[in-house]
Amino acid sequence: MAKINVRSPYYVSITAANLSSVDMQLYIYSGTQVTDRTSGTLFNLRSTAISNISTFEIGEVVKDYIANTFEGDYTNLNIWVDYRTINNFQGTSTPPSAYTLLTGFYGYGYFEDGANPQLNEQYLQTNRTILKWKDEPLRIPVDTSRTLAVTFTNFEGDSSATFLTPSDQSDEQIAYIYSDGSTFGSYESRVLADGGTIESSECLNSFFDNIDPFDVDTVYVINIDSTIVDVIKVQDIEECKYQPYKLTFENRYGALQDIWFFKRTNEKLATTKETFKRNIIVNGTYNTSRHQTKILTKNGVEKLTLNTGFYPELYNDVFKELQLSENVWIEFDNKTLPVNIDSGGFDYKTSLNDKLINYTIDVSFAFDTINNIR
Repeated sequence: MAKINVRSPYYVSITAANLSSVDMQLYIYSGTQVTDRTSGTLFNLRSTAISNISTFEIGEVVKDYIANTFEGDYTNLNIWVDYRTINNFQGTSTPPSAYTLLTGFYGYGYFEDGANPQLNEQYLQTNRTILKWKDEPLRIPVDTSRTLAVTFTNFEGDSSATFLTPSDQSDEQIAYIYSDGSTFGSYESRVLADGGTIESSECLNSFFDNIDPFDVDTVYVINIDSTIVDVIKVQDIEECKYQPYKLTFENRYGALQDIWFFKRTNEKLATTKETFKRNIIVNGTYNTSRHQTKILTKNGVEKLTLNTGFYPELYNDVFKELQLSENVWIEFDNKTLPVNIDSGGFDYKTSLNDKLINYTIDVSFAFDTINNIR
């Protein structure tokens, strides 16, 4: 089934002799494909033919119907997009065509990908090496319509596999496969959920010397025909000095992807204010403790400067997608909070030119510090 990656234009062109115009019925909906079509939103569009060609661009219309939310639960937000067309000639029209069925992803193609980029990979990340914090489960986003299985292995020869089947439900088009089969975000959360207690230690070194709850070093993502296998290498990173932070962003495939910042983090507050000059004279004198320049409104936005630590050069494309993402969140103080990337771009780093690659990213929380939601 074809995709529509809505952050890039998606063109539908009709060519016919003596064509005057084309009408399109465009349905955008969620739920069960085809069955729930009429419960969705219907657009009736018309394109006038020029030189016997009518063209529609529907990506911009569909984009507004994909919800961009994340509360730490890694759910899928795809939608269905169905359309059919009617060709109009001078005084006559053809019967409606059969419906074309599309799956809507909040993804995009690059210029060199050409028109209507499909991004048909089963593994929905660019990088084939994943760095993660040691106490965080590994998540692999896959396209369920193109993936047969995801297998996790380690050097000891242990392995586990998850098999997938295509689904006609819009919220099952992307699956996030966990290496440990759980939905907990850390070892600590699993212990506490089970009613246990945990040592108050940054790294739990004495524990991890004996047990590694996410002992995975290689992942195999097998496509639906068993003809293509993506091999992903996994590196667990331990960090004892600094508190690692995780950014989650929508990547170019429309999937949620994590990226870890392991080193020093700086916090700061940027404030804005509106002021006015007021008259403080009373009976020919004034009180020197009163503000002549008075603040009318004042608020602030908290900001973070994050450092990655050393990353392989293969992660350059991931940082590129992070910079281009419209929706980014951070796990901060046990909350999932929205942030915006302040850095206006970044310089690609290579091991040849830069030796050890560390990226510094500036982010701002995407809300005012003082609650002013009215």
